[in-house]
Amino acid sequence: MIRAPHTYAEWASVLTLLKDKTDDDAVLAAMQAGTIEWQTGVAERFSKKLIDAVNSRMNAASDKFQLDIQRAGGQERAIVQALLALRKEMRFLTRVLDIRAIPEQDRAQYVGLVRAQADAMQKSLEDSAKADRTGKLSSIIRNNRVNSL
Repeated sequence: MIRAPHTYAEWASVLTLLKDKTDDDAVLAAMQAGTIEWQTGVAERFSKKLIDAVNSRMNAASDKFQLDIQRAGGQERAIVQALLALRKEMRFLTRVLDIRAIPEQDRAQYVGLVRAQADAMQKSLEDSAKADRTGKLSSIIRNNRVNSL
């Protein structure tokens, strides 16, 4: 169990665990219970560390998705699993950014960035699936949306 963070130093440790994908459920629970004094200096450092961790996770999820798709060899089940894993990660990151410790205005902005990234991923997948003349890949991508957060 991870203690709820209340100081910047405690948050820095928790955000490092988040970035390293160490026990996501415990990290999220700690973050949801945590607080931080939102003041100049601390807020900027906290936000930068949080966004860096989320960006790292999004990049890793995207890389893993690409690798999973390459390995899928066109198998529908493997493609669906890759899409669902990517969606799960994006959904998790949305929950990470939607915590009470972040002021509402900033929280909405951060969550919006993840949603926009998921929307861009979905559009890119749909655009690339147009090359499949059978329409099967396009159907799989539309029925297993990455941006269903």
